[in-house]
Amino acid sequence: MLDSSSISASTAASFLLTSFLIEVTPGPNMTYLALVSASNGRRAGFATVAGVALGLAIIGVVAAFGVAELIQASHLLYNVLRWSGVLFLLYLAWEGWRSGDEGAVVGSTNGGKYFLRGLITNLLNPKAGIFYVAVLPTFMDLDAPPTAQAMALTGIYVGAATFVHLLIVLIAGTLEPVLNDPRREQIARRFLSALLGLVALWFAWTTAR
Repeated sequence: MLDSSSISASTAASFLLTSFLIEVTPGPNMTYLALVSASNGRRAGFATVAGVALGLAIIGVVAAFGVAELIQASHLLYNVLRWSGVLFLLYLAWEGWRSGDEGAVVGSTNGGKYFLRGLITNLLNPKAGIFYVAVLPTFMDLDAPPTAQAMALTGIYVGAATFVHLLIVLIAGTLEPVLNDPRREQIARRFLSALLGLVALWFAWTTAR
């Protein structure tokens, strides 16, 4: 439960709506979750969601203590983080594309692997840090303790993002039984992998400054 002394109900509601609108916009998380869930099933998708949620929470805590502002202010640090994220997304897209050719086991449920990938993709996402630095503060009361407000709003955002991500896993996961046929699985995997690669390039373009 949110501390009523940190943010008002109206602020919480408006920020929740903003968070939902941001999360339903297609991006790296949505595309990768669809790829994992459609190809490897819901269990792998849920593990990825857990990693994504932890990554978003860590960035929120870091931002609350001002570290994200330092990254945003440093051109070098920002671009190192940005390009690391782009390259990691391209690696995931490449791996998804080639896995069918190299006899990868479809339906692998190595939860730890997917958890770490969900975590890494978000820790290397400078847009998440910018959200916490540029968007989240606009919902804060300047006369109230900032740390408590930042933590409460971070909790709302992570909750909204996780809800949307779980829906993606549930929807995409329904395709996994249909994709038991190797030919259909390869087509779907390569389509989503190509889409993830395009998202990575779009991510590189939109985060340039």
